[in-house]
Amino acid sequence: MSQNKDKLLIDVGSTYFKVSTSEHIEQHFRDFNKDIFDDLKYKCGEIISRYAKADVNICSSANGGLSALIIGVTHTFSLKFATNIAFNSGINIIDTILYQNIEEYSVPSDLVDVVIVVGGIDSHSNIFSDSLYNYLAQLNYSNLVFVGSEQEASSIKDNIEHAVVLPNIIDDRLHIVEEHLKEYLTNLYQQDIEGKEDIKNLYDITSNQIYSTPYIVNKALPLIDARFSIVNPFILLDIGGATTDIHYSKDLVDDNIVTENEYDRLVFKKLGVYKSKQSLIFAAKNNEFVYELLTHLKVTENIFDEQSEKATKVLMQLAVFLVLCKMSHYKKSYINLKLLAVNSIVLTGGVTKVLAVEDIEYIISFFYKKILTSDHNPVVVLDSNYDIWTLGAQGNELCQ
Repeated sequence: MSQNKDKLLIDVGSTYFKVSTSEHIEQHFRDFNKDIFDDLKYKCGEIISRYAKADVNICSSANGGLSALIIGVTHTFSLKFATNIAFNSGINIIDTILYQNIEEYSVPSDLVDVVIVVGGIDSHSNIFSDSLYNYLAQLNYSNLVFVGSEQEASSIKDNIEHAVVLPNIIDDRLHIVEEHLKEYLTNLYQQDIEGKEDIKNLYDITSNQIYSTPYIVNKALPLIDARFSIVNPFILLDIGGATTDIHYSKDLVDDNIVTENEYDRLVFKKLGVYKSKQSLIFAAKNNEFVYELLTHLKVTENIFDEQSEKATKVLMQLAVFLVLCKMSHYKKSYINLKLLAVNSIVLTGGVTKVLAVEDIEYIISFFYKKILTSDHNPVVVLDSNYDIWTLGAQGNELCQ
């Protein structure tokens, strides 16, 4: 593993900048009244001036991710496969629609970044009709990608302007084929980051591609034991100001979906503590165990209205609890991890600056006892110096 010699690594989060040199890592709280580029130059200009553009690598999670709506023909294959690929590309899924019932679904009012339409193996035809096109005509969306039967491709193109058609994600043996859609979604996420005016300006200080932070952190997972004493299998929670990302080993998934990657990731767009604070509070208020947890933490729901260090700490603890709930059988969601098999839970991101190990251990113990009725206690590992992000950034540089 090469060291971070003569390279400047910058992570632009929704709340903080992180800047890493070969000597040290520093963190700066963002000034939201300033353009990202101007704020970064003001706070770190002296460091940046010491590096050539080719030696500056930047990643960002400031855009908070993309939203997707998936329309599929079956729960078992179409929706399941497309959902798997979308989540692991860092896309936030706002809804999935079973095509045969499409007329019963309401139309989201918010702009959808990408619609994914999927269904049928390549020998099937006449799958979609006017009901699909009528629904899409009412929907406000930016991109549409079709990854179903090749027999349907021409009809999709004829009826949907600017539709992107990619190879089917379902092969003739009903296995998942993920690389084409995953590459498309990853690039779309990338374009969204680069398309943000604030982020675009950062190309004044780097000649390298700007990546999404979840992508970079995922690159670090095979290298993580170089810095930490971690017992496999493990999960990694990256809890920040806008999103909560979970990275996990395939060993923890029951579904035997054929994919190439050893590790996957999910991005929860609305579980951040600063930028997504209101949606985090909404999720907490709708969790039947949260009020009991607040009692254990010796606070009341009035904490949601406070602006204090104590309130931020409680919100961070709730983010840990809620994301574990999302991965458990308690919530019937996209994926359930074998949480009783987890030996280590690693935390990185802004959470490490707010919570101590014992604060997190308390939440994890409450979760396992209350939700999983188990005394199992995974070891908590805190990445308080953002070593995982730097490992990922260095590893990504080596892959290029």
